[in-house]
Amino acid sequence: MPDLPPFHSTIIDALMDHAGRATLPFQRANRAEQHATAFWFNELVEETDEGAAVRQYLVTAGERTRYDMAEFTLRPELCAPAMSAEKLAMTGFAEGWIHLGDLGVAVMPDTPLYAYAARKGWSWTTDEVTDGVAATEEDIAALDGAPVPAYLLGHVDDDVDGPRGQAVVVGEIVRTDEDGVRWLGTLPQGCVGAPVFIGAGLGENSFKLVCVGVALPGEGPHPIATFDRIRAALLSVAPERRDLAPVVTVTATTTAPEPGSVEPKRRWWRRRG
Repeated sequence: MPDLPPFHSTIIDALMDHAGRATLPFQRANRAEQHATAFWFNELVEETDEGAAVRQYLVTAGERTRYDMAEFTLRPELCAPAMSAEKLAMTGFAEGWIHLGDLGVAVMPDTPLYAYAARKGWSWTTDEVTDGVAATEEDIAALDGAPVPAYLLGHVDDDVDGPRGQAVVVGEIVRTDEDGVRWLGTLPQGCVGAPVFIGAGLGENSFKLVCVGVALPGEGPHPIATFDRIRAALLSVAPERRDLAPVVTVTATTTAPEPGSVEPKRRWWRRRG
């Protein structure tokens, strides 16, 4: 276990507040293999007077997408009206992904998943990793070669919490000139493709939440495809493929709760590490 920052629990709370409903477990259908985690990401297209214009993608490790039929597990928290967890079977799975060069990352435009919900009579109620949280070149450069406490938000395949329960896996990452950013140690099965976060210190016991990137498969320390490179790769995607993810405007509204009106959040995740 790494030496954790004094605001360790606050980092996890911020992570869950921002991205607790961003992840989806999936696997190869009809086979107990290729378990992985995907998550929603909003690529910022532009800021407008009405709000932020974004394209939304599902993001994961490209190696886990190369088969024809997959099965997602939908948690009740991701659907309105809420329903018991159900399975979403997707054929033509491999063809639905856009592979981002040699990064080892694949993205799926949100269109087919929103169409599935519409056919079933419900709506997605997800969180997304947003551009403001996704790491920049400066955030990655600030990783100076020393191990840093890190938090992976994934779906562990160990049958302890039923259908791929969500877990915050606590560990460390390190960046070197030779190997880039890597997760130190072994990831639990099912967590390849998950987002990895840090609490970047700002001084005076404060921090900002940063999503460093996507955990990839590998031997030994797992490589992490960082978001500065993911952003650049998305810009190089052919226009006709980018258009599969329509641009939508997200309007941010903030409402101050009445004193004493906020109920404790129901936690459906568990910590590991």
